[in-house]
Amino acid sequence: MDRSTTPTLGSEPDEGTEAFGWIRTMSGKGRRAFLGAFGGYGLDSYDFQVLPLALGAIASYFAISTGEAGLLTTVTLIVSAVGGALAGVLVDKIGRVRTLQVTVATYTLFTVLCGFAPNFETLLVCRAFQGLGFGGEWAAGAILVAEYANPKYRGRAVAYVQSAWAVGWALAVVVYTIVFQVFSEDFAWRVLFWTGALPALLIIWVRRNLTDTEAVIEKREAAGKTRGSFTAIFRRDLLRTTFFASLLATGVQGGYYTLATWLPTYLKKSRQLDVVGTGGYLFILISGAFLGYVTGGILSDKLGRKRTMQLFAGLSVVFMVCYTQVPDGANTAVMLLGFPLGFCTSAIFSGFGSFLSELYPTEFRGTGQGFTYNFGRAVGAVFPTVVGFLASTALGLGGAMMFGAFGYVVAVIALFGLPETRGQELR
Repeated sequence: MDRSTTPTLGSEPDEGTEAFGWIRTMSGKGRRAFLGAFGGYGLDSYDFQVLPLALGAIASYFAISTGEAGLLTTVTLIVSAVGGALAGVLVDKIGRVRTLQVTVATYTLFTVLCGFAPNFETLLVCRAFQGLGFGGEWAAGAILVAEYANPKYRGRAVAYVQSAWAVGWALAVVVYTIVFQVFSEDFAWRVLFWTGALPALLIIWVRRNLTDTEAVIEKREAAGKTRGSFTAIFRRDLLRTTFFASLLATGVQGGYYTLATWLPTYLKKSRQLDVVGTGGYLFILISGAFLGYVTGGILSDKLGRKRTMQLFAGLSVVFMVCYTQVPDGANTAVMLLGFPLGFCTSAIFSGFGSFLSELYPTEFRGTGQGFTYNFGRAVGAVFPTVVGFLASTALGLGGAMMFGAFGYVVAVIALFGLPETRGQELR
């Protein structure tokens, strides 16, 4: 058995406290790894979400169409797929912690530079480079925590890392609401990007406090040049896994990024909400998202990775269609539907980190997880642009956003091609 997966200290959590008791099964190093991964992913979310929140103001400032505005997100996600795949290789070659530092530094620098963009083209380039770091951070942090976690509770441990996305999103909404109240819209979007410098503080903490597991370090040294090979994840025994995992990631992220990119604009333009109203509606959705991440992690340990993902993929289709098709004037219904929509579209992500970690052996875990997740991100990135162009037709933005529901159907189909891995020791 790979010693990187063996719980090192602590007792088994009681059934009544197992939602949080899993952390007692982790060593001190494991708990610090969790904090570092949680902080990195939360700030990753923050730096990503400043674009959707500022998208309306950016579109007005540079006088661009909805299609061009959607291109900003699509370029970010496509380049992040490249960054994530490369980071996956780095995870296996130089380690989880060092890769975490590199990716956080990259997305921090280019988020700040976005605020200085003099034109749309420069913003597009800066946002693309921001994607390099944005794409790689999740794989490094999720794998690090998965390798320290007790196999019995790995699903919820990594799910709490995923829940940091909701925390970062909420922080971005708070800052957005304040900044757009204090500054004029033409300048506020720049200030919002400049606040993306926050993750720089995390890099210092990570450098001082985090280390990879001893077994992973030994494996990396023993594997030599063979570790972190793209060709390895396409060999006969891993090809099926790589194909269906990539398809799963495509469906889930295509649906999610449709929602994340266009929801603030939908609330402001289609539902006619002001800045404060938009922030309030988003907070309801984000509250559901946070609980969804946590609940999804617990269910993935109880029901299994596949059943949990299939359940929430199906519910995401239902609530996404309902949310975008509420009649004009019924904004209260939109507000109430935000909670289950955020819950379901986030709960499906909870098992991703543990599931992908369990599908690949240690020496190729970063490469496999980095490639499949980010291949899905690259293809799923097309969804926001398609929605942007469809929004200019008779469908309108609300009707166009239903295109994102198709992604969750793809995810359900992909899961039939993958094995169940609940409770499995990492190879």
